[in-house]
Amino acid sequence: MKLTLRVWRQQNAETPGAMATYEVAGISPDMSFLEMLDTLNEELILAGDEPVAFDHDCREGICGACSLVINGDAHGPERTTTCQLHMRSFRDGDTIDIEPWRASAFPVVKDLVVDRSAFDRIIQAGGYISAPTGTAPDAHATPVPKPDADFAFEHAECIGCGACVAACPNGSAMLFTSAKVNHLNVLPQGAPERETRVLDMVATMDDEGFGGCTLAGECATACPKGIPLPSIAAMNKEWLRAARKVRR
Repeated sequence: MKLTLRVWRQQNAETPGAMATYEVAGISPDMSFLEMLDTLNEELILAGDEPVAFDHDCREGICGACSLVINGDAHGPERTTTCQLHMRSFRDGDTIDIEPWRASAFPVVKDLVVDRSAFDRIIQAGGYISAPTGTAPDAHATPVPKPDADFAFEHAECIGCGACVAACPNGSAMLFTSAKVNHLNVLPQGAPERETRVLDMVATMDDEGFGGCTLAGECATACPKGIPLPSIAAMNKEWLRAARKVRR
């Protein structure tokens, strides 16, 4: 395959960026999108040019490091992570636009790399439990109803990639925050911090500069792990319950 790539290049958050155009040839349909970018960078290095900076780590769809807007879609045309997107999703001769996540809370570090440490601070605000540590307890020591366990596992699948924020027209992090709140609040181990967790995490999310949620639904559509939109409503109920309890 021969492709035309229009890639966002930006030295840092303080300097303006622009799209740069590159031609790549010999791309196999079986390559992943990141392997295609590796090919581009090899050619740039051989030509004495600076390679394109982009985030990646496990390349197995687990870590949440890869973060690209491809032709206007977070992670590209398939509902998967960028590293699991293959070039068979494109056609020979295509022009592909590649940009970083676009959100004020995710400033550009360089080129396609953004600073997502705002997510870390949201988790630090309440994404933990105070259960004593030590040897692993017996599996049946704390009974958890099957629906609650399934609900917790569904939300624990969130890998914190930030596609929800990039896809949201408001740059909201409500889907991410709701996933982190819900998967702990529904379990008995998370009960001691149930109220403070949701209040602190939502407050931190607002402080980090993420936009407000208007339930556009783009976040759930872009999420590679399928975190459902109703999880936001579930967190809102948790927040209201906690807020009423605090006001008393």
